[in-house]
Amino acid sequence: MPEPLLTVAHIDVYYGPVQALFDVSLTVNPGETVVVLGGNASGKSTTVKSVLGLVRPRNGTIHFEGRRTDGLPPQEMINLGFASIPEGRRVFVEMTVEENVRLGAYTRRDRPVDQLERDLHAAWEMFPRLAERRRQIAGTLSGGEQQMLAMARAYMRRPRVLCIDEPSMGLSPLFVERVYEILETWKRAGLTLLIVEQNATMALALADRAYVLRGGEVVIAGDARELARDDRVRHAYLGG
Repeated sequence: MPEPLLTVAHIDVYYGPVQALFDVSLTVNPGETVVVLGGNASGKSTTVKSVLGLVRPRNGTIHFEGRRTDGLPPQEMINLGFASIPEGRRVFVEMTVEENVRLGAYTRRDRPVDQLERDLHAAWEMFPRLAERRRQIAGTLSGGEQQMLAMARAYMRRPRVLCIDEPSMGLSPLFVERVYEILETWKRAGLTLLIVEQNATMALALADRAYVLRGGEVVIAGDARELARDDRVRHAYLGG
């Protein structure tokens, strides 16, 4: 078993006087897809925000490739190879689709023009609906199309670790299916994925391992396929 790429160890996170995470630990191995499940206010988004440097744990540690990273600012995490697709997409609504996608490569250090154009061409092939709308203002896209746009933008970053917060939230079943088809493609290509999700059925079918949070604590962890058969998970998230 390789050394974990990412290790979150016993972190406590507070928002002012309110504790959001209690002794949370998880690991992500190179090329692995790990999903964090939980209901509203379970702490799953805070866990990913801690990894990305958006919030700082009061206790515990986070390491990436053996380097301690808790306390590093988000821009430094981006430089280390992290990218995120946040909840709510957060596209630049007054810019065109193509401008949004190209911005994904802005922080890349290897930015020869020919490589970026090849990546852009690959993004259009992966997201043909966006290719058709490349000159359209992003704010006029549907919610599903904006999720595709956020994914295309993250693809242009060529990250080593991609953190995704609620990829299926607010989307039609057709778009949810397409989102997970793309995530499966990225997984097969060897991209390391850390996904926060409420759609347990889709997430567990994709993931290698999963953690279930409740009230800011990890209450179940293990192999994703085993968790899909676990009665506790089935009753809580899979409809019995």
